[in-house]
Amino acid sequence: MATLYFHIPFCKRICSYCDFYKVGAMELLPAVVEAMYREMDERQSFVSDRRLSSIYFGGGTPSLLSPECVESLIAHARRLFDCSAVTEITLEANPDDITPAYAEALARTSVNRVSLGIQSFDDGVLRFMNRRHTAEEAERAVTLLRGVGVNNISIDLIFGIAGFGDEHLGESLRRAVALNVEHISAYHLTVEQRTRLGVLMRKGEYTPVEEERSEEEFMAVHKALTDAGYDHYEVSNYARDGRYAQHNSAYWRGVEYLGIGAGAHSFSGDRRVWCTSTAKEYAESRFIYDGETLSVTDHLNEYVMISLRTSQGVDLEYVAANFGKEHAERIARGAAMWIESGAVQRAGNRIVIPAERFLLSDAIIESLFA
Repeated sequence: MATLYFHIPFCKRICSYCDFYKVGAMELLPAVVEAMYREMDERQSFVSDRRLSSIYFGGGTPSLLSPECVESLIAHARRLFDCSAVTEITLEANPDDITPAYAEALARTSVNRVSLGIQSFDDGVLRFMNRRHTAEEAERAVTLLRGVGVNNISIDLIFGIAGFGDEHLGESLRRAVALNVEHISAYHLTVEQRTRLGVLMRKGEYTPVEEERSEEEFMAVHKALTDAGYDHYEVSNYARDGRYAQHNSAYWRGVEYLGIGAGAHSFSGDRRVWCTSTAKEYAESRFIYDGETLSVTDHLNEYVMISLRTSQGVDLEYVAANFGKEHAERIARGAAMWIESGAVQRAGNRIVIPAERFLLSDAIIESLFA
C-alpha cells in the first residue's frame, strides 16, 4: 500500500521556530489548490501501489482550507486511487480555526482524525512562539471537535523552551492530559537557522536549553504521559488505546507515499523526490522537482534509524532477509555494548531502545550504521 500527503504551505502568521516551506500570500491559495488537482493527475503513477492506507493534510495550515475544499481533494484522490483500505484521514489544524461552523462542516467530510497544533497551554510561551491562538482557544477547539463527533484527536506540544520555568511545562502537561485526547506528539524545540529564533540566537538574544535540562524535560513529559495511560511508541509520540498515527507509522515502516503541493516530498522504491516550486510557480502549474536515489546502504541505515526511534526496534531477521546476514550480525555485535550499559534491550530477534532512553537514540543509531 501507499499513502497520500497534501501540503498546504500557507500561514496567516509565521511561527518563530518553523522551518517548513510556507508563505503568507493568502491570495495564492485558490490557484494553488486548483494546481493540486492537476499535479495529482500527473503524478498518480509515482507510487507503484495504487492502494492507499491513509491520507494526510499537513502544512503550513491546512485548516485554512474550507471543509468543502478538503472533501473535494479527497474525492479527487478516490477517483485516482483505490481508497477502500483507507482507515485514517488526518487534517492538521490551528486551534483558532476551529469555530462551531467549521467543526460542524468538517464533521460532514471524510476526515476522521484532527491534529491540533497547540504547542503549549501557556499564553506567554504561545506569544514567544508567535502562535495565533490562546490556551483557552486550544481547549475550546478540542471541545468543539468532540461535540461534532470527532473521536480521534491528536495535539502537538513543544518542550525545551529556554526562558520559561518548570511550571509552564507541568501546566501544559496537566491540561493536555485533562483533555483526554487519543494522541499527543511532544517535540523538543529545535532552533533552525532560517527561522526568527535562529536570528535571535545568532544575535545572542536566545540561548537554547542545556542538555541536562533537555533530559529533565524529556523525562517529565515521558512520566506525565505514560502515567496517564499513553504508550510512548516513538521518540516524540504517545497514544492511548492503540490509536497510533497510522500515516506517520507508515512513513516509519518505509511505505511509499505521494506528496502533492509546493514543498511536498514523495518516496517510491529507491527514489525520493520533493517539489521545489514556489507557491507562485506552483499556482501556475509549474511543477519543479529535485530528488535523490537511495542505495542499499541508504535503505539499511534509514531502517535502523527509523526503527530504533520506535518501540518496535530493529528486527534482525528482517535485516538478514533484506540486507544480508552479515549486517544483522554486525548490528547485534554493535548493540552489545549498549545492552550491557542498559541503554538498549534485546528481545528475541529485536534490538529495542527503552522509551525512557529514547534521548540516547541518536548516538546509538549512529554507532549501528553501515
